[in-house]
Amino acid sequence: MSCVLRPRQGRAYARLPRFKGRGWFDTVEWPKDGDGCRWNSQPERPTAYVRLQGIGHVRVHQHRPAKGQVKTISVKREGSRWYLVLSCDGVPADPFPATGVAVGVDLGVASLATTSDGRYLVNPRRLAASADRLAEAQRALARKRRGSRRRRKAVAQVAALRAKVRRQRLDCAHKAALALVARYDMIVHEDLRIANMTRSASGTIDRPGRNVTAKAGLNRSILDAGWGVFLTVLAYKAESAGRELIAVNPAGTSRTCSRCGHGAKENRVSQAVFRCQGCGHAAHADVNAAINILRAGLALRQAAEAA
Repeated sequence: MSCVLRPRQGRAYARLPRFKGRGWFDTVEWPKDGDGCRWNSQPERPTAYVRLQGIGHVRVHQHRPAKGQVKTISVKREGSRWYLVLSCDGVPADPFPATGVAVGVDLGVASLATTSDGRYLVNPRRLAASADRLAEAQRALARKRRGSRRRRKAVAQVAALRAKVRRQRLDCAHKAALALVARYDMIVHEDLRIANMTRSASGTIDRPGRNVTAKAGLNRSILDAGWGVFLTVLAYKAESAGRELIAVNPAGTSRTCSRCGHGAKENRVSQAVFRCQGCGHAAHADVNAAINILRAGLALRQAAEAA
């Protein structure tokens, strides 16, 4: 029996176990190397092998050597592909040479990221590029009878398309994060609440939302940009390279003038144009916001050092 907590009453009740088919679990993890699973089980061979309990020795296409001490081992399935995931302790840092430059980064949809010195990281919009093929595959899936062999093939095709989009987005995040880490010693970015930003605007039956279609399109664009993946990759690349990463509150950064400090809604003329109503300063809106983000990060760092 499984126990479920009611969100309102706060009481637990029992329900029947749910059937878990063969596609329910995609990952199995061994919490310790040598306990049911052994990495590099045949070191005398030129290729890497892993020994899985009940299966035996399995050859691994190792794309890079494992550094440090292997802690946990996971086997993951993605469609028809299988991956081995290693988590290691004691991985040595690989610090980059110091550049003495700090930068503020403003995340967006038109560009994945805009820096305070006027650089733009391209947003490739991987999901939008594959939208037609994905829609066609999903329509084909909807026409298949449940439990049939053709439906299983259609499910695999949809999963393969989505996995490709995910890999492309991850590849873009790695390249963009590496470009920032290699150029700047300190990187300041927005502390975004992406889950709150991408909530539905449909509302309720009694109080329906407004501009639901436009909000749905914006949510899709935000998720397609992959801000969360980018920030995660940037965090561990910065730590490995010995860079300083600071997250600041983004409130007001897009409406405040980076020259005089005047903040007003009217300053943001359009998505790309910023024109201060107080001093007349004009700049690209994302660059202006990135400068404010950098300034907030420097102030936060100064306050932390003083404390």
